[in-house]
Amino acid sequence: MDTLLLIKAAIMGIVEGLTEFLPISSTGHLILTGSLLGMTDEKSKVFDVAIQSGAIIAVVIVYWQRVWGSLTSLGSSAQARRFVTNVAIGFLPAAVIGFFAYKRFIKPYLFNAPVVASAFIVGGLIILWVERRARPQTEARIQSVDEMTPMDAFKVGLVQCLGMIPGTSRSGSTIIGGMLLGLSRKTATDFSFFLAIPTLIAASVFSLWSERHALSWADLPMFAVGFIVSFLAAWVCVRWLLRYVASHSFVPFAWYRIAFGVLVLVTSYTGMIVWAD
Repeated sequence: MDTLLLIKAAIMGIVEGLTEFLPISSTGHLILTGSLLGMTDEKSKVFDVAIQSGAIIAVVIVYWQRVWGSLTSLGSSAQARRFVTNVAIGFLPAAVIGFFAYKRFIKPYLFNAPVVASAFIVGGLIILWVERRARPQTEARIQSVDEMTPMDAFKVGLVQCLGMIPGTSRSGSTIIGGMLLGLSRKTATDFSFFLAIPTLIAASVFSLWSERHALSWADLPMFAVGFIVSFLAAWVCVRWLLRYVASHSFVPFAWYRIAFGVLVLVTSYTGMIVWAD
């Protein structure tokens, strides 16, 4: 067992868990961290996607009462059926676009430092713009996920597809996009978390299956460490973020994105750091 490899897997798990649900792009951070750690081969890229399932388990636990209650009352509750239907509708655009475009266009051409850094900066500027024009949350059109219509869910699902661009952030796209569509900050955050469950599970399964030829049982310890650490870090992060959004904006994350993006561009173009694709 390679101890150094397990340490690297733990570091990647921490990065995934802490960044998956913040509007700062887990994929972008994993690409850059993997570059620094020398984890840039095909197996490492599958690992990056697979450990997202650890973060998803954390969301399921935090929202367990709502998730389990909805699934067990589908036959008797119109509210539960509407909620599950909306999550399914929101998931559909990413499922379709991801299936046809991820391996053919997104992964080969967009997983590099300049794209990630540029997406960090652009995303930060968009967050600043949205927060500047945002109305008081009590005036938002939708105050609860139960008030969302199928069309609201579909629109948020379309916005989620922007998160496939590394550095953009799936959670950032859905939360900020949801706010632009009339959801309150809390509602947009909740729906982003619910939407993450099918989206990230599907991405993990698809990646593991399509790249199964590159994996072996010897990789299990690395994947297990990344999964467990990702789960623990995400559990802490999700609980903190739900408290944070109750009384704070996303402006600090915007400035972090801009500063980090500029840092990556400067180090890349000056040769201070060679970011591997």
